[in-house]
Amino acid sequence: MEWNPTQYAQFSDHRSRPFFDLLGRIPQLDPTSIVDLGCGPGNITEVLAQRWPQAQVLGLDSSPEMVARANAVAAAENLSFALADAASWDVPEGTDLLVSSAMLQWLDGHQVHLERWLRQLAPGAVVAIQVPGNFTSPSHAVMREVAQSPRWVEKLRGVLRHGDAVADPSDYQQLFIRCGLEADVWETTYQQLLTGADPVLSWVRGTALLPVKAALSAADYLAFEDDYRAAIAEHYPSFTALDGQLLTNFPFRRIFMVGRKN
Repeated sequence: MEWNPTQYAQFSDHRSRPFFDLLGRIPQLDPTSIVDLGCGPGNITEVLAQRWPQAQVLGLDSSPEMVARANAVAAAENLSFALADAASWDVPEGTDLLVSSAMLQWLDGHQVHLERWLRQLAPGAVVAIQVPGNFTSPSHAVMREVAQSPRWVEKLRGVLRHGDAVADPSDYQQLFIRCGLEADVWETTYQQLLTGADPVLSWVRGTALLPVKAALSAADYLAFEDDYRAAIAEHYPSFTALDGQLLTNFPFRRIFMVGRKN
């Protein structure tokens, strides 16, 4: 599955806002070693390097395209990026702060891996994570319905993640506590305003549609987009603002979890 950093960054303001809300709940600490797991193009990892200039900040991602983009634009001296497979990754000794923003949902059996990382953290270390919680929203549910339609079911069987790609907030709360962490867990639904024609399709092109694109030929993928565009339109009607701008309301639920190891 090939990530497109440019497409992903198209909605950078909307995608980065949950990170800043997460950052605001991190308790007071003076870290020397920070890891951003699933760093993407590195723009929010650089924020960590700026906030804690005394710390060495390492951004990790499984996408060569994302890591290449991050390395190309990295400016802070205390910032570096590298490739890593989260499924086999372990928390390095001495890590004071582990951050992960919108990554866990891509990892099969992510709660097992999360538990491993939480147990590997040293006493006093902090973890801060946010994941999307919109897998039952029309943007994703309709995509799965189109993939299961007679036209696509054979080519896309088992490709898309289902509504249980992430857990309930209470599950994460209990996991943190079982692993010896204080647990600050909450959820927020952002009423995002997207602009232009087919904005929901443009949004999911950068994330949720990537497995479909990887599984289909170029021609079939464009045909799938057409089917999805027709099916999703009624769920996200556009409206015109006073200045004539075309807007679409796109509710987006996010789940947050912050904890310090006791």
